[in-house]
Amino acid sequence: MLFGISRFLINGWVEQLYIEPTHYFTYLGFDWVRPLDGNLMYAPFILMIIASISIMLGMFYRWGTVIFFICFTYIELLDKSNYLNHYYFVSLVSFLMIWVPANARFSIDVLLMPSIKRSTMRQWHSGIIKFQLSVVYIFAGIAKVNSDWLFEAQPLKTWLQAHHQIPVVGGYLQQDWAAYLFSWSGCIYDLFIVFFLLSARFRPFAYFFVVFFHLVTWYLFPIGVFPWVMIFSTLIFFSDHFHEGILNRLGAVNSRKKKTPLPRPRKFVRTALLVYVVIQLLVPMRFLLYKGDLFWNEEGFQFSWRVMLMHKEGHATFYLVDKKTGRESEIQNSDFLTPTQEDQMATQPDMILQYADILREHYDGQILEFGDYKFPIDDPEIRAEIYVSLNGRPSQLFVDKKHDLTKLPYNLAHREWIETLKE
Repeated sequence: MLFGISRFLINGWVEQLYIEPTHYFTYLGFDWVRPLDGNLMYAPFILMIIASISIMLGMFYRWGTVIFFICFTYIELLDKSNYLNHYYFVSLVSFLMIWVPANARFSIDVLLMPSIKRSTMRQWHSGIIKFQLSVVYIFAGIAKVNSDWLFEAQPLKTWLQAHHQIPVVGGYLQQDWAAYLFSWSGCIYDLFIVFFLLSARFRPFAYFFVVFFHLVTWYLFPIGVFPWVMIFSTLIFFSDHFHEGILNRLGAVNSRKKKTPLPRPRKFVRTALLVYVVIQLLVPMRFLLYKGDLFWNEEGFQFSWRVMLMHKEGHATFYLVDKKTGRESEIQNSDFLTPTQEDQMATQPDMILQYADILREHYDGQILEFGDYKFPIDDPEIRAEIYVSLNGRPSQLFVDKKHDLTKLPYNLAHREWIETLKE
């Protein structure tokens, strides 16, 4: 994460994604999360760099984990147009690390405070992180059991076309069989890799496939540091003897030190763990409460580990309609949104409603001028005609112009105003 956060500063992404926008698409219930003014937006990123170093060195570790979790989650909640599954994963793991004594053995904190040193941990300290990694893999595998992924090899068939320039293998990646190979092997990998990692017998072979799989995805697809996060995090599945062997070679610990058994966790801790586990199992399954195609409607899509499963392109034309005169004016989306926001908004129903609210608030009470004529706008209608293409399908109507989007509720209910996907 030190490397990942540094990239945001080096590549100018802080300014591009969090300073330049004039509007932000917050998550439902998090409208109160607002950006800091101007260059103050650099502060959370600088704090995250300091915190990540603190966590790595085990120096003021607890403060480091708390600061990193708060800052990273704050940045994640600012604008859903920047949503990625692995950002959600980082928030969860940084939250879990607040409660895990990762600084109790091989850390600067132990040098500063010898009283915290111990060689025994509770099973849940590593178990909860193993569980979180397992949730990511298994739900990602279950999500791949769909007709687009398995029988159409989409969206990989579309994405692999962009890699024709790769020496030797570029030509093969253009073939349909390559897309099907990637699709089926990715599904099988996600579904079963955890079970092999849990087996002492197969764990070394499984980890080889973990490294191979994530290096291939990192090379072919622009998914940032996520493959590296998974490669190194998955090492937690190895036994304590494996990790102590590494530290022994470094001369860092004495594995012969007596290990003191710990009492059973308190009831409160057991209850909190159970609640966390249940939430992590239920949230990815909430899409079952909605009808229609998940990838088309995106109801229950976020926070459900549906990694690289769809390719959507949309074209959205918004209209300002004066109720009194019926006069209609086309709106330039680029006047309000950044290219990233405009691209994401065009295919996501919740962002479409939020954008309609932004437009209504902007135009309500304004006086528009057309030549010598002036037209006061009072409680305007915002309508849109949106066409979307999903996983290689021809573009089709997504939102009909007949709806006044300002009158539609922004909540968790099924959105009847989204047109039905035609196969």
